[in-house]
Amino acid sequence: MKLNISLLLLWLTAFANAQVSPEDVLFTIDDEPIKAEEFIRVYNKNLDLVKDESQKDIDGYLNLFVNYQLKVKEAKRMGLDQDIKYIREFSSYKDQLVKNYLSDSKVTEGLVKEAYDRMGYDIKASHVLIRLDENEIDTLKVYEKLLKLRDRIIKEGFEKVKTEVHDGKTVFAEELGYFTAFKMVYEFENAAYKTKPGDVSMPFRTRFGYHIVNVEDKRRSLGEVTVAHIMVTASEKDSLSDPEKRIHEIYKKLKQGEDFESLAKQFSDDKSSANNGGVLAPFTGGQLSAPEFEKVAFAMNAIGDVSEPFKTNYGWHIIKLLDKKGVPPFAEVKYDIENKILRDSRSSLINATLANDLKEDYKVVVNPNARGYFESILNSDFFSSAWTLPKNFDKDQVILTIEEDTLRYEDFGKRLLNIQKVYAGQKMPFRTVVDKEYKNFEEDAILKYHKDNLEFVNEDFAQILKEYRDGLLLFDLMEKEVWNAAASDTIGLQKYYTKHKDNYFWEDRVDVVIASGAKENDIKAVARLLRRGQSPDDISKEMNTDNELKVMFTAGIRLSNDPSLPQDGILRTGVSRVYRHNEAYHVVKVNALLPKTNKTFDEAKGKIISDYQNTLEANWLEALNERYDVEVNADILQKVKSEIQPKID
Repeated sequence: MKLNISLLLLWLTAFANAQVSPEDVLFTIDDEPIKAEEFIRVYNKNLDLVKDESQKDIDGYLNLFVNYQLKVKEAKRMGLDQDIKYIREFSSYKDQLVKNYLSDSKVTEGLVKEAYDRMGYDIKASHVLIRLDENEIDTLKVYEKLLKLRDRIIKEGFEKVKTEVHDGKTVFAEELGYFTAFKMVYEFENAAYKTKPGDVSMPFRTRFGYHIVNVEDKRRSLGEVTVAHIMVTASEKDSLSDPEKRIHEIYKKLKQGEDFESLAKQFSDDKSSANNGGVLAPFTGGQLSAPEFEKVAFAMNAIGDVSEPFKTNYGWHIIKLLDKKGVPPFAEVKYDIENKILRDSRSSLINATLANDLKEDYKVVVNPNARGYFESILNSDFFSSAWTLPKNFDKDQVILTIEEDTLRYEDFGKRLLNIQKVYAGQKMPFRTVVDKEYKNFEEDAILKYHKDNLEFVNEDFAQILKEYRDGLLLFDLMEKEVWNAAASDTIGLQKYYTKHKDNYFWEDRVDVVIASGAKENDIKAVARLLRRGQSPDDISKEMNTDNELKVMFTAGIRLSNDPSLPQDGILRTGVSRVYRHNEAYHVVKVNALLPKTNKTFDEAKGKIISDYQNTLEANWLEALNERYDVEVNADILQKVKSEIQPKID
């Protein structure tokens, strides 16, 4: 087959021209362009939500979209986007939305997976902590001391070292029991999970000081249990009571079938849980400071099982198992872990990584002389919260630029003034203070710049933000121009009702009393009593007792075609036959037939306001079309249709 190159090129050109490009303007409102891509995105986003097939028509949807943009244009003309309430609400939403984008996704995903993996295990450990201020930089002596203690623990054991070094002031040697992810500060958790059982970690630092951690055991997580308990302790109020004897008496009552909750309320000495039937908050392995209690609780398997009496340091107990869960699936706890990470010291890793990445993306210029200058103006007053900026402070000197944004010495000076109370009573080189605070200052500045400019660099964020910005404006505009206007225009509403009165009417209705019951014979008896003229109250007193409710009555005006009424004949005044509906038996007494009639203004007010609002909106849209010049590009519209149509078909 011979290929006609000219025809092929013509076809390819036509195909290329049919594709919507980012520059294509679908329509303008007073020369303000609305891009075709925005229309396509909104159309596709709402396509599956639209149930009315007529709204899937592109021309019809375009008309709705144009009207939407006209309203937004009008809202801005009226200055609603400058309203303080609007600005406050929009800023609040933006602050919430931006949190989802201000993170390094790879780092966050890694931390989430790491935390979930660790949740599958419990670590049993003890540690030695030497308290040290987090700003202290002279740490060599402390580090070397912990190295020696580490060697001693390995050779002599933790208990001996603990007895000799723990003073509860500067040196703490403590047994921690079992714990899992998020129970310790992140640096401590890291060291514990990275140290093998039977080994002692190298010294590491947290905000509390320097530690070594002695890992004694690592086990699979026990999961989470919920239990109720009855606790008996030696009671000053009951000198005749022997705790062990009392707990066994209570246990005997349980074996005889008495209710656990009731016995807990009567006899448990744990007053924080007794009133709730002994129920404790769910807990995981190592969370309680009572290993004997945890051992019994996690050894139970069947929900509802009750333990034999056992003793802990707190007293004697009996436990009832209410719930028991293993480690939940990752998908089930992912969101919860992400939130914990944002509240945990791990979040600083995310922010630091993101700031470093952004430093490469943005043009950041640092004044190399700035740190030296601030070191030179600090003095000892800084550590007593009495430091002030010198009189000749060079506040206008540039300290940092991020793209077009400029931060000056004045900005960093204010930070130092506000932060000095944190350093009160401390002693360290001024360079340490300046280096630490400048690092945080620069990181905060980069993240703030990124937050403020996110909608210009992240298309997804920009689209969501624009939708909310326009939607909020539109809500305020509609409330002002249509909804409130219609609801408060009492004269206009009355005139509208008078003009369209025939649109508001009651269908055929009936004034009825309906008797309902589970047994057909009971309702047949009710029917006989109704025919004799007895009232619903008298029938209820005659047929119902404290032990059995045979009949219930409802009364009111209902539509004649109400599905709860008999459906096999014309309703007439009097008592109907007994019929079945919704798995029960019923009989109806029709007091009156109410034929179709017009509704009063008050009866139809809700619908009148709604219809009047629609009329006001239609008239208002006509006025907006008169005020603004809308020009649709027919060629671009055809390209849009070519792109959208296959998805509809």
